[in-house]
Amino acid sequence: MQHTILDRVDRVADDVAALVLRGADGPLAPWTPGAHVDLSLPNWLTRQYSLCGDPADREHYRVAVRLDRLSRGGSEYVHLFLREGRKLEVSLPRNNFPLVPAPEHLFVAGGIGITPMPPMLRAAAEAGAAFTLVYAGKSAESMPFAAELRSEHGDRVRLVATEAQGRPDFAALAAELSPDAQVYCCGPAPMLDAAEAAFPAERLHVERFRPATKEFAPNTPFDVHCARSGRTVQVPPDESMLDALNHAGSRIPSGCREGVCGSCEITVLDGEPEHRDDIGAPAGRLYSCVSRASSPALTVDL
Repeated sequence: MQHTILDRVDRVADDVAALVLRGADGPLAPWTPGAHVDLSLPNWLTRQYSLCGDPADREHYRVAVRLDRLSRGGSEYVHLFLREGRKLEVSLPRNNFPLVPAPEHLFVAGGIGITPMPPMLRAAAEAGAAFTLVYAGKSAESMPFAAELRSEHGDRVRLVATEAQGRPDFAALAAELSPDAQVYCCGPAPMLDAAEAAFPAERLHVERFRPATKEFAPNTPFDVHCARSGRTVQVPPDESMLDALNHAGSRIPSGCREGVCGSCEITVLDGEPEHRDDIGAPAGRLYSCVSRASSPALTVDL
């Protein structure tokens, strides 16, 4: 974890606060466009936020938080109780939404899904790539960073106020897409579902706030052999691998517990994992908060 101090809180749109965090012990860890961090709040909650500042600025991180009317305690605490000068712990950055080099990019954002996009647009511009951002929100007042992005990138940024203009036409955008373009989409689930239906899967990159609805076979028990400690942990049907290992003393970090943040990654040495995450675990890895085993046992690097 990294120690930071909340330097500034900016109100960047209706119900959206941008937090500027300064490293308390010197430069912060480097990151790349599309990365996010876990922010440990003083009310004992941990939440994941995309980094929306400048990767070249090693002194500060910037994240943005929309007040959720159905808040589970995270956004509500940030908006109502968090004050400048507060010390906060922040994880090392992780990137499940990296920018792939390409001659052309289409970025599609909905609401607070804009947060990973500003550094991605700057990186595309610096690389000399052609790009367009289609940014949808209920109204101009609800869209954080809209003026900043229009000022920086001009007419390559298309703002769509859905209350007045309706939703973006993804079929039309897909029809205009060049064969070399990569598509990046972040926003609410209906937008991502529509993007997945419209754009070629091999060129579409999405980042979800919540896991997509999926169906799996009923949970069955399995064993986890921990290669370094020599411990074997039984995972019953009604418990996650993460919880079983933590209860056995392994102390695995975790954030979302929904398979979308990647903080509980484990290296698999033997056995067949059943991946249930939404971000695509790399070969030889799994996310223990949701994934289980297709084989009777797994051997992991713990």
